[in-house]
Amino acid sequence: MVGHRSDLSMASNQGADRRAILNFEGKRYDLSSMSDEMKRLVKGLQTAEGQLKFAQDQLRVVAVGRQVLASQLKRKLSEIDPITD
Repeated sequence: MVGHRSDLSMASNQGADRRAILNFEGKRYDLSSMSDEMKRLVKGLQTAEGQLKFAQDQLRVVAVGRQVLASQLKRKLSEIDPITD
């Protein structure tokens, strides 16, 4: 779903009971009790979320670079006269 951000997180219980817990949309699930297919889906979703975060971070870097370039251009253009029609 485009625009849907899942509530996906993994946790490991402390102490002797060290099982992996999946937190998804406000509910907790025991990952070890899931089928291999479900585990692959969880892994795929984690990968997609990681890639999305990386892409968002890259976009922020590009946006900042664009702002710097525009600022430098504006400063340089202030040194010359614009064309008048």
